[in-house]
Amino acid sequence: MRFPRFVPFLVCLALSTFSLFAQSPNGNINGLVSDPSSAAVVGAEVVAANDVTGVQYTTKSNSEGIYVLPNLPPGPYRVQVSKIGFKTLIKPDIVLNVQDSLSINFTLLVGAFHEIVTVEGGAPLVNTENGTVSTVVDRQFAENLPMNGRSFQTLIELTPGVVTVPSNGSDPGQFSVNGQRGSANYWMVDGVSANIGVPAVFTQGNGISGAAAAFSVQGGTNSLVSVDALQEFRIQTSTYAPEFGRTPGAQVSIVTRSGTNRFHGTVFDYLRNDVFDANDWFADRSGLPKPEERQNDFGGTLAGPILKDRTFFFFSYEGLRLRLPQVVESNVPDLLARQNALPSVQAFLNAFPLPSPGAPDDVANGIAAFNASFSNSSSLDAYSIRIDHMLNRQRAVFGRYDYSPSTLNQRGSVGSLSQVAPARITTQTATIGVSWLISPTFANEARFNYSRVNANSRGESDNFASGSSVSHALYRTKQSVSVQHQFTAEQPERGLAWTKPAAANQYHRQSHRSEGFPRSQVRC
Repeated sequence: MRFPRFVPFLVCLALSTFSLFAQSPNGNINGLVSDPSSAAVVGAEVVAANDVTGVQYTTKSNSEGIYVLPNLPPGPYRVQVSKIGFKTLIKPDIVLNVQDSLSINFTLLVGAFHEIVTVEGGAPLVNTENGTVSTVVDRQFAENLPMNGRSFQTLIELTPGVVTVPSNGSDPGQFSVNGQRGSANYWMVDGVSANIGVPAVFTQGNGISGAAAAFSVQGGTNSLVSVDALQEFRIQTSTYAPEFGRTPGAQVSIVTRSGTNRFHGTVFDYLRNDVFDANDWFADRSGLPKPEERQNDFGGTLAGPILKDRTFFFFSYEGLRLRLPQVVESNVPDLLARQNALPSVQAFLNAFPLPSPGAPDDVANGIAAFNASFSNSSSLDAYSIRIDHMLNRQRAVFGRYDYSPSTLNQRGSVGSLSQVAPARITTQTATIGVSWLISPTFANEARFNYSRVNANSRGESDNFASGSSVSHALYRTKQSVSVQHQFTAEQPERGLAWTKPAAANQYHRQSHRSEGFPRSQVRC
């Protein structure tokens, strides 16, 4: 019994009510197989072989000579077309990028089946499948360009229509596309949502609604995907397909690397040090020592086969240790103001650093100058492992786990320089994906994801520059001290050491079905 062509569409539409948007990172190759007289070749076997993993994907041309190879992972391919009575045709050097849809036609020559004809030239450079405005950045491009902090946000800025917006604790690491809000961008890693970010400083902003990506506490993308674990990513800025568009901004789809049939690994260490730098001009003018500057970005990757042509693994680690130099010129209570203050107020005034020796003293207002040089410390550890397994030519499964804690200690961000605000963001994601080629024209793909982001920040007092720490009991009296509006010491009821935690959890289930018809394709 033969079903009408609209039946698979209705089934797909019904099933999609139980799933989320079909935003698969995979691509597809389709086209027409004909003979020298332009007549359709029916039943020609079309095999796409991944040059890196050796995995093969097979289909056949239909009654109109049209073939469809859906749900192909991004990578380099060679396509072989064969049929009895015709010479075998091979087209190598086809690069399939994330979410690509390539149309490649083949003309088979009459001859012996074992005769092989190789066609050079690769895939077409012009996109004839859709009108999407997008930019693809592959791993080679990302690795060969210098990036501060090895975060590929700087590469996104190369896309037409992208403008950076101010970044702060509430709205970290965002950008605007075609005038949209910074919170309107949608991020995906291996086909599942990465918009799970929360700020360490729990105030109103993009992150409070989960509209921001899960950036590190430094505002980088390292906690999502390390550059060394990145296969490539595509950023779509306008006229994208209906399967996208949960948010009106950019659609950023990231694909992570998988292992190959060969063992390989990398080790790297990028260094910055104040030994190579001159002292800050303001520090020189004030006679301050050169603050420490350290940036060590180190790590490595290891990948290879577990079972040849079937199971592969890819592990990556990136560590960042940073000390960022700061030079500050500020005002603090002078010695006379500290001595003449009420006993209940003296403890607050003494929490400020002592005035710099020989610094100007405004006796009338009770303030004096204080200049200091110091460094804020920060760290990141990003671990990820991915395993891919081919069950057979029709079924494949992969799993990926990522764990990325990051910390930042900022002095003076919440008041006096004797106040330190440590912040921490920990991102954990686990993704499982299954793809199934049900028939030469019908494919299904399902992905399951659990993500969790924990963020917290707190305020602490120390004895920086001879300032004295204030006891928690004194701060719980909820006192506020202000001297001529030049400096303020204030603390909420919870005491000096306060913590603002935030967390986000995401359970993501996504199904993507692709049905190929003559000269058309339906996704849901």
